[in-house]
Amino acid sequence: MKVTLLIPTLNEEVGMREIMPKVDRSLFHQILVVDGKSSDRTVEIAREMGFEVVIQERPGVRGAYLDAWPHVTGDAVLTFSPDGNSLIECLEPCIKKFNEGYDMVIVSRYAPGAKSYDDDAVTGFGNWLFTNSINFFHRARYTDAMVIYRIYRKDLVTELDLDKDESYAFEEKIFNTDVSWEPLMSIRAAKRRLKIAEVPGDEPARVGGVRKLQILRWGASFYWEILRELFVWH
Repeated sequence: MKVTLLIPTLNEEVGMREIMPKVDRSLFHQILVVDGKSSDRTVEIAREMGFEVVIQERPGVRGAYLDAWPHVTGDAVLTFSPDGNSLIECLEPCIKKFNEGYDMVIVSRYAPGAKSYDDDAVTGFGNWLFTNSINFFHRARYTDAMVIYRIYRKDLVTELDLDKDESYAFEEKIFNTDVSWEPLMSIRAAKRRLKIAEVPGDEPARVGGVRKLQILRWGASFYWEILRELFVWH
């Protein structure tokens, strides 16, 4: 399959300079940067490197994906963070595993042999809680259901209704936030019994920029999705 490397950015100038030159471009049919109107030189650096850039108009990471989607030309999408959290060395193993015939392959921070060096006590517990809850309620076998670093068929997004705002409308309204689609993708892929694999990959500490987490709002939204999906969407 042709693979698009999709990179959401917001003020990632340092990471763009340090991380992106190490990416093996031969692995990808397309490298697409979607930027949330950075106030630093992220966009300029991306264009200087020859990457295609889309300027995001909708809020949040899911908004970035949706604004980028019409420009994606690959058959599969590998989402990647340029802030240092996504280990460059895992790109090729992730693609190779996917090409064995999987619908989705996750680079897991918690698989045997891997470790997150960016977690604190709160984020570590949250990732453990959400992943194990998805496994328990939806009969999955993930070690990392939340991470952005994953590859999946492009058409999986429409198959699982991840591109529909109504899939997130209640939790976003109640908790006053915008959520990404990785947790819901993990849940619905498990419910559909799709072919899913993981490859181990460390999560290094980020370089430059700041975390953009909304821990309580996102946590409440994700747990609502885990419980709601027991009763809706077939």
